[in-house]
Amino acid sequence: VLLAAFLCRLQQGLGFVGLASAPSFGRWMLYAAGAVLVAKLAMIELAGGMGYNQADASWTGACRTPWNTGFWSGGSSSGPGAATAAGCVAFSIGSETSGSIITPAAFCGLSGLRPTYGAVSRHGAMALSWTLDKLGPMCRSALDAGLVLAAVAGRDPLDPTSRASERLPRYSKEGRLLNPRRERRRLRVGVLKDSYEKAQPEVNKNFLASLEVLKRFADVEMDVKLPDFPYGPSVGTIVDAEGASAFRELIESGRVAELASPEGRVGGFAASLVTAVDYLHAMRLRAPMRRAWAEMFKQVDVLAAPSRATVSYPVDKTFDKAYPGIAATSPIGASNLVGVPAVSIPNGFGQNGLPTGIQLVGPAWGEREVPARARPVPFWRHGLAPPPRTLPRVFVACVPRRR
Repeated sequence: VLLAAFLCRLQQGLGFVGLASAPSFGRWMLYAAGAVLVAKLAMIELAGGMGYNQADASWTGACRTPWNTGFWSGGSSSGPGAATAAGCVAFSIGSETSGSIITPAAFCGLSGLRPTYGAVSRHGAMALSWTLDKLGPMCRSALDAGLVLAAVAGRDPLDPTSRASERLPRYSKEGRLLNPRRERRRLRVGVLKDSYEKAQPEVNKNFLASLEVLKRFADVEMDVKLPDFPYGPSVGTIVDAEGASAFRELIESGRVAELASPEGRVGGFAASLVTAVDYLHAMRLRAPMRRAWAEMFKQVDVLAAPSRATVSYPVDKTFDKAYPGIAATSPIGASNLVGVPAVSIPNGFGQNGLPTGIQLVGPAWGEREVPARARPVPFWRHGLAPPPRTLPRVFVACVPRRR
């Protein structure tokens, strides 16, 4: 029986901590697969939707990566990252609007899978951005991520944005992929331009070493550019407008003043001023973005980039002061806008003994490919990352020994 922890987006710290009134579709699917709910885990307040610049933007305080407890576990799915990496649970469910699975997976040395928009029902989860939110597994290996995704994915009549797809992975009881693609050519990996050159030196080194491993079974094309669109302003506008709508009552009541984050206490008021013209313009851009990305994925099978340009942030510094001068490009915002899947897998360690990661971004409904492509990448066999079942040393010291 699997031990599972589910991230339930709690409206925490504001007097009404708890789940949505109806049980989530994904929870029932995991129960049916034999999983056991053992915990509900902490996260950044309101999924970071009102803004934050520090690790303790939560009423539970700063959640820390078990690899070095002076540093953050990432957000907004902070608890799932820390608990899974520490071995407290076998896997967890995180949520992502723009980086909240990929980031804690990178900072905690996990395999985190963000699915295609609509692949997993969000019924029962707190909404931040209805057109961007996704739920996905955070696991100790890419295979585990694929197995959990197969259990929770599918059409839910209570979530009109969810849908079934024959392209989603299906596995046997032994973990064998039952519906692999029949194409037998080498994998084509496109490396995102400007994603690694200005990253931290250790992140850059580990990423380039990972590419050398990939070249053993893939054709790697360097310096692939994303289609030219205003991704940053578009995702910011959409998150602000939809988040201000989701939390309108909280904002207008003034209770945002109770948030832990100074930015969050005022961010909702600014977000409420997004105009309908700006919101609709950002939304209209998404269709041409998706078409351009579909064309890009005719040239490459997956897009590769560092999961994050730095290792985790120290809990005693604001994010903007942690690593000044790092200016690498990331596909996180853009790929969330077009709704495509990605997986972050650990590929080594950087400053202060903290994990680094590589992310592989695939085409829409390419989930059976993305985890499958990540599975045979044995970075740990080449000394770049710990074996999937390795526990951080700080937690190994706390585990009672059998007498």
